Amino acid sequence: MGSDPNRTGGDPAAKSRRRTARWRIMPKPPRREVPLRHSLLLRLLAVSVVVSVCSVAATAYVVVQMTAVAIREEQGQALADDAKAYDALLGYAARHPDWSDVSGTVAALARRTGHRMVLTVRGHPRPVADSDPEPGVPFRPPAKPTAVIDPLSVDPDLLPRSASDRIDPRAAGPFLLPRDERDMLDVLASRLQACLQRTAGADTRIERGPSGRPRLLPAGVSATSGCPTTALAEPTPTETKALSALSTLVNTCLAHRGVPAVTLSLDAGGRPVAAGRWSGGTQVPSCVAAGRAEQLAPYVAPAAQLYVASPGRAATTFFALSPANKARIAGSAALVLLVTVAVTVLAGIRLVRPLRALTAAVQRLAEGDASAQVRVTGGDEIGRLSVAFNSMAGRRAELERLRKAMVSDVAHELRTPLSNIRGWLEAAEDGVVDNDGDLLASVLEEALLLQHIIDDLRDLAAADAGELRLWKVPVQVADVLAQTANAHRADADAGGVTLTVTAADETLIDADPVRLRQMTGNLVSNAIRHTPRGGTVTLHSRAADGTVRIDVADTGAGIAPDELPHVFDRFWRAEKSRSRQTGGSGLGLSIVRKLAETHGGTVTARSTPGVGSVFRLTLPLLPRTVDDG
Repeated sequence: MGSDPNRTGGDPAAKSRRRTARWRIMPKPPRREVPLRHSLLLRLLAVSVVVSVCSVAATAYVVVQMTAVAIREEQGQALADDAKAYDALLGYAARHPDWSDVSGTVAALARRTGHRMVLTVRGHPRPVADSDPEPGVPFRPPAKPTAVIDPLSVDPDLLPRSASDRIDPRAAGPFLLPRDERDMLDVLASRLQACLQRTAGADTRIERGPSGRPRLLPAGVSATSGCPTTALAEPTPTETKALSALSTLVNTCLAHRGVPAVTLSLDAGGRPVAAGRWSGGTQVPSCVAAGRAEQLAPYVAPAAQLYVASPGRAATTFFALSPANKARIAGSAALVLLVTVAVTVLAGIRLVRPLRALTAAVQRLAEGDASAQVRVTGGDEIGRLSVAFNSMAGRRAELERLRKAMVSDVAHELRTPLSNIRGWLEAAEDGVVDNDGDLLASVLEEALLLQHIIDDLRDLAAADAGELRLWKVPVQVADVLAQTANAHRADADAGGVTLTVTAADETLIDADPVRLRQMTGNLVSNAIRHTPRGGTVTLHSRAADGTVRIDVADTGAGIAPDELPHVFDRFWRAEKSRSRQTGGSGLGLSIVRKLAETHGGTVTARSTPGVGSVFRLTLPLLPRTVDDG
């Protein structure tokens, strides 16, 4: 214990080995990476991705919605233009037997819609009408026409309200009334209108159909008026002739299909229909439509193909910054901004909250609160930082506790020798004792005790601070035990204690020889002090289970079972008065425990009161890899 001369001696080779193999008492803990799923960087990236996705999705949604609206408006406008052009050309074809005079109609439609319109007859690619011809360039029709103009086969997509037989009602053909018949019917219609007004107070109007036949609207008013209506409903000679020809065609068709003949009449609008009750299901309307198409074919223009194009012209409808569209854009932008800010604020709060808690804990720690801790809420970088801070705060609190304990222990332990030195010097100054060799010997003894305590305190402070260095080399256990016995044999002989050593010569360990002699020396010195005259102290070593076990046994008074757990505490002594009759500092066994832990070993004690005690030092037997740096 204390200032061991072996600690400063040794050959140069041993010193070189010590310099090249330095071990720290507390190695740095291994660095562990934060798992990727808990990474703060990944969370920030995820927040950015979420915000970006929300922004892009909202922007795309707005663009798609606005574009869809514009496209629907454009398509609706285009469809309306096509329907108007189709209806106008269909009306021309229903009233003319050919397309010879259609150029004016096509030009007017092109000016109104802003499109180029080209009309060709089936089987003849040369246009019969072109609203914007290119000089010297023949017209090359596209693969599919915009519409087929055929009054006998109306396209229901362009004219949804067309008749069920798909024949344009404006195609009158042989049912077109001459002027004299129209005038006669006009007179009858006027008389009937006046009668209805006079007798029933009905407000009616006269409407003329495509064939020139007048009719009263609303229909059905004259049914209960008592006014004569039969004269107006009777077919004219022209209509009778046309009905007769149509009946022949229809009944011929029905005969081929095995269906009984029917009688045709005119409805209120002058349209031929099958009168009365008839059988045959859908065969009758089908034959009526086929007969009408055959009868009207010579009176209408042949089927033609219409091509509509818009060269060099923008869409008739487009997305404009109208007040409604501006409001829609502003609302969508505000919504995107609100969602983005909300997501960012929530993410920021979750990220900043642990940082604020950590900052508050650091401030408490700086103000002297040694118990400052933070709650660990995750496994990301902030969580790791919180764990490190808690570890640091705990370590600081432990060091503060050790510092206070050491200051208290040092003050207690140094008080006695200093008081003795002061007492002897004051006695010599006052002439109470002679200033002779005995006085100097007493003062020197107390000074050596102070030096002993200070050396032990220095070793413990270095161990507590993690700064106790080891210079490990292969060491023969037997040699160290022999050196320890030789160093303490004088004290053993002076105390009447027998000191023996038994150790295997071949046992090697990787250890610091100076610190190993310090450990065994402290144990032997402690055993000699507590062994009465005539007793025995034995050093014994043996290898077992990959370790070497060094036992220091004595035949002293032993230690009580309730005191045995405290034998390695600092400044602990079995004497409750903490007297120095045994001459120890109370730090030797604490130093042994620290040095054993530094070597990766342990020290234990067992004792039987009245029989003696055994202190066992267990160290690894297998050598460790020496750091050559």
